[in-house]
Amino acid sequence: MKARQIRINEEVTRVIANIIRSEMSDPRIGTVVSVIRAEVTADLKYCKVWVSVPGDEARQGETMAALTKASGFIRRRVAETVNLRHTPEITFIYDDSIAYGMRMRKLIDEANQ
Repeated sequence: MKARQIRINEEVTRVIANIIRSEMSDPRIGTVVSVIRAEVTADLKYCKVWVSVPGDEARQGETMAALTKASGFIRRRVAETVNLRHTPEITFIYDDSIAYGMRMRKLIDEANQ
């Protein structure tokens, strides 16, 4: 991946995390939603955003549905904030890596005792 692409991905990740944290008013989107990373295609048409949502499956499903519904608003705010030739269509993907890491840590701690 080229340095420019990496910078774009990092900037889009930062901007989307800020939008979700400070500008979203949907109660289904909690304040602890973590944006893990964003990956914008080279042609700047599409963007996959991996998010982590704590809680049970119902809570995660609600949050992912709310994020998907708000993707137009988030895309518009990204367009206003980040200077790109095209504003990518945003797709949210659930990432369970943080929960998986916590489970593994717990299992390791239990095995060590």
